Amino acid sequence: MRLVVDLNKCQGYAQCAFLAPDVFAMHGEESLVYDPRAEQEQRERVARAVAACPVQAITADGLDEAGDPPARPGEEAARDR
Repeated sequence: MRLVVDLNKCQGYAQCAFLAPDVFAMHGEESLVYDPRAEQEQRERVARAVAACPVQAITADGLDEAGDPPARPGEEAARDR
């Protein structure tokens, strides 16, 4: 999985560091450091961090590669039958 954080957008809210501390960390009060090649074991935590970023500064390529592909609308109901 490849991560990119737009450091021009990042405002240092640190939601990512709270949700995925093995991938994101704050250095000082405002500077974010992160691992751009996060392990697949961190996929769920990274997904939560991406979703929680209030300024949408985090992009994750390969987030959906592991596990089942996301269901399209209506597919879940069809699977349950």
